[in-house]
Amino acid sequence: MASPYPEGDREKVASKLPPALHQELKIRCAELALDIQDAATAAVTQWRADGWTGPDVDTAGAKSFNTWLPAGLYDDFKATCGDRDVSFIQGLAQSIRAWLDGNPSPKELPAPSEPRRIVVCNQKGGVGKTTVAAGVAEAHAEADGIGAKCLQNFITSLTHVELERLNRTREQLLASVAEYTAGGQRVLLVDYDPQHHLSNQLGVRHIPAGDESLITHMAGQPKGELRDLIVPIDDPRFQGRLHVLPGASDGFLLDSQLALSAAQSRGFQKESALEKALRPIEADYDVIVLDSPPSLGLAMDAGLYYARRRPNEKKGRSGVLIPVQSEDSSADAYEMLVDQIEALCEDLGLSIDYLGIIVNLFDSRRGFIATSSLEEWHQMQDQKVIAVVDDLKEQRETVRLKRPLLGYVPESKQANFMRLIVAGAGK
Repeated sequence: MASPYPEGDREKVASKLPPALHQELKIRCAELALDIQDAATAAVTQWRADGWTGPDVDTAGAKSFNTWLPAGLYDDFKATCGDRDVSFIQGLAQSIRAWLDGNPSPKELPAPSEPRRIVVCNQKGGVGKTTVAAGVAEAHAEADGIGAKCLQNFITSLTHVELERLNRTREQLLASVAEYTAGGQRVLLVDYDPQHHLSNQLGVRHIPAGDESLITHMAGQPKGELRDLIVPIDDPRFQGRLHVLPGASDGFLLDSQLALSAAQSRGFQKESALEKALRPIEADYDVIVLDSPPSLGLAMDAGLYYARRRPNEKKGRSGVLIPVQSEDSSADAYEMLVDQIEALCEDLGLSIDYLGIIVNLFDSRRGFIATSSLEEWHQMQDQKVIAVVDDLKEQRETVRLKRPLLGYVPESKQANFMRLIVAGAGK
């Protein structure tokens, strides 16, 4: 049963929940500093989107449970229960159980001692890997709490057409804001592309061929400390939390250097070369974002290996973000990348999580080509589109000015798309 909320944007829902499950929900919300209504909204939204694969939840002895949900969500929930042939009480219990399992108590898991690792990759050039990598890093580094408020205002302002492109309801998007944890983190942006576009865009001098760089450390030929090469981004919005490891022109030779090092040393593992190089500086950062080259060679294998899920790491915490475009050639390149990821996982026994697909540089003026391709991206069964980013001028302006996007236009549409990517990554 539902009744209107005084302000009209929510409705009171009266249902039932097993007492033990209700108590666990109250404790978890207290531990995570969340309102029960926000947790319930996220739980129901996630259950409707992801389904339920476990056994039925024991609802014997269920007692009254009241909460507030966005207007219309409870009706949608009941319709989903009908489609899945489960009672409303069972559907709610499954929703809450899944949310609790996906949001463990801070007391159950030790605080991660290793940084979150986000590898932005695609074999195709020109899809916006650098833009996404920089934006995601900046969203993690800006002051805590600012991003969530900007994102909430942005979602509220989205038009019906923009929501249709995202294939999400406004309520679903707002539910993700309740779990938005980016901000206030120490972030390292790694320019892993030998074309060093990331370094150039942020006004950071790239490393000339022959000088010490990430490449020499990966090849097992370091001369000093890798952290001595890192450059802080001087922008008040990030308060010294955003750093860049500059790109190196020697990166064009990385595949051959890795192959040579492996041939000369029996104990050298090509795939782990990047991780071994970055390990000494990982403790300095909460998040490390990698801007990958448009390549499917050994260097990309090393980047993908770095994105793998480490022992005891929560699923979806680290992994790969894949920018694409609404066109057939981008789909072909995507399939090649997925083949490489799956082959690496099978060969080395790894688990690499897909954090989401970003349809970038979307232009509806391209008509059927753009809209039909976007629909195909949304129809993928094993992947999820987490953002559809318009072709906007702000990014080109920041490149010309050599400034971070979230420092130059922090409340712009483009900046909020980057926050939306962060909000959806791994969910």
